[in-house]
Order: sequence, then C-alpha cells, then structure tokens
Amino acid sequence: MKNIYKILIAFIGVLAVSCNSDDVDNRPVLNAVSTPEITAPTTGQNYVLDVEKASEEVAKFTWSAAEYSTDVSVKYSLLIDKKGGDFTNAKTLATTTNGIKEISVLAKELNQAAIDLGGQPEVAAMYDIKITSNISGGFTQVAKGLISITVTPYTGKVPYNFNDWYLVGDATVSGWDNNKGNQILFRSGTNANEYVFTGFFKKGYFKAIKNLGNWAPMYGGSGGSLAYRGTDSDPDPASIEIPADGYYKFKMDVQKLSYTLEAYDASAAVNYLTVGIIGSSTAKGWDASTAMVKSTFNGHIWTLGITSLNDGEMKFRANDAWDVSWGGKTPFSGGGTGDNIPVSKSKYVIYFNDLDGSYLMIPNQ
Repeated sequence: MKNIYKILIAFIGVLAVSCNSDDVDNRPVLNAVSTPEITAPTTGQNYVLDVEKASEEVAKFTWSAAEYSTDVSVKYSLLIDKKGGDFTNAKTLATTTNGIKEISVLAKELNQAAIDLGGQPEVAAMYDIKITSNISGGFTQVAKGLISITVTPYTGKVPYNFNDWYLVGDATVSGWDNNKGNQILFRSGTNANEYVFTGFFKKGYFKAIKNLGNWAPMYGGSGGSLAYRGTDSDPDPASIEIPADGYYKFKMDVQKLSYTLEAYDASAAVNYLTVGIIGSSTAKGWDASTAMVKSTFNGHIWTLGITSLNDGEMKFRANDAWDVSWGGKTPFSGGGTGDNIPVSKSKYVIYFNDLDGSYLMIPNQ
C-alpha cells in the first residue's frame, strides 16, 4: 500500500512540472512594437531661464506612444543629459503614468537639472533630452531619437539647512499673535543649536515658535530649562517670564535644552539714524548703503525685506558712513567682528541687531 502512495505522489509531481512547463511555453511574448519619440518641442530650442519666473512653465514636452505586442500600462520618463552624454548620469525631468504622453516642465525644474549636470549660472550650454517607456516588470524601451536644447540657468536656491525661531508673547512686539511681525532669534554663526536675542521686552511672558502661524514646534521653560512641544497634541510648556519692562539678553541652546535670561544695560547704546548694508554683493556695491528699516518697538533692531544679493561680500554700517560698521566671518548668521560677510547669490530677508552686531540672512528664492 505504501508503494502505491509513493507512485501516486511521484506521478502528481511529474504532472505539475509538465503543466508549469506548458504554462511558460504558452505565455504571450512581450515585444516592443513602436518606441516613443519626442514630437515637441523641436530640437535646437534655446531656453534662457529667469529666476523671477521660476514657477512658470518653460516648455511643454509631447511624444508618440510606445506600443507593445500586448496591452500594458505604460510609464514614461523624460530624461536630460549633457550634450553627447550616454544618459548613465542623466536627470529625470518628469514622469507620467497611465500612458499620458505630455508633461509641462517648470523653469525651476529645468534649471535645477542643468545645474545638477554641471551647468554654470548665466552660461549657455547644450543638453540632450529623450523619452523612455517602462512597464511593470522592468521592460524598458529606449527611445529611437532625442532632441538637443540650449539652456542658460540662473543661480539655484542656496542650501539653507537651519531652523529659525521666533518670539511670541505679551512681552514681545507681536503679543500673543503667532504671525504678526514676530521677532526672530539670531542664530550663532558657529553653533547652529544656539540662539540669542538682546533687546527690549515688556513686562509679561514669551515663548519661541519655529513656524509663523503655528503653535508647534515650540519652546517654553522655567528655571533655565527649556521645554519642547513638538506637536499641537503635546503639553503646552510654561511661558518664560519678563519681570519688568527693559532690555534683556535671552539665549537658548536647543541641544542642551537650556536657556539664560539676563538684564542688559542699554543706557550707553547709541540710537542710530540709519543702518544699511553695503558691499560687492549689494546693488550699490561699496559705493553706497542700502537702507534697512528700524523697528518701532525696539530701536536697535533693523530689517530688510526680500532683497537680491550677488556673489560677494557685505557689511552693515551706520549713518551712511564708515565711522561705525559691523561684520562677521560666517554666511547666514554671526556677528561681532569687523570682517566682510561672505554672500552667495540669492534673495534674502535680512535682520540686524546694532546692540551686539548679530545678523541673520535667510535665503528666499
């Protein structure tokens, strides 16, 4: 009886293998019938990109359909490479699914691809573009043609991998409104975890928020210890108290979760009529200052809205003269030295404190 069972099991195994082999043999063979090809724009187009129109469509690409021997769902990829490149290090401009055969490319997308491929700002260079199709399982068709275009990119967005924190509370200029010209904290140029603000506070309380218009993330605290609130569902931390109207120096370390709050003697501080930026990176070069706006709440805090700066250097100076000037060694934030501040081309929102020379420059593009 056992032998009969063994023979039966062996027969079933052979039958299963035979059926699987037949299934494989009978599967439809997938072949490429027609490869996709870009139909617009035509080769030879010249694109001079404008930073002021970064979010606008710069070109609309269309292409012919990829055809296969079996009906399948097709994904397309629009690729760009340096002129004459083999597309090994190509950048993907866009992808579409469900057989869609057109895509609009924004100026900032084409600009970033050109920069990533080694393009130099404001220098024309040629690039090749092609379309490929892909279906589930990894079957990829290589386009039978490509187009060549010329691109003149602008300077890309300056990397800014820092967090900024703003004051909120009845002791501050904005009161308890979390999106009303809140005072920003000045970040150390050498330690991204340290923030400081030296200036006028009213009697009352305050906290620090990361994003204007939001109550989290937030820092509060008491007794020199910071308390962090990561989300709106987390407990609300205590507010830091200002005992009386006056000038104070507030400093916090978000890594050590500590803070200090000390009275500041501003009796000898000069109230400048004007403070401006000057230097090779500014619109007026080293010849004249670009005026900043003085705070009406704190006469030692100055701001400048979105301002275009070039590659170069800059400083802050008072009263359009060189009697009093401030600088720093580090981009974006720092202060306390007479050095020229290094600047990369971008648009910035600029903050300055004439009490301690602190500056903060946030790229905005």
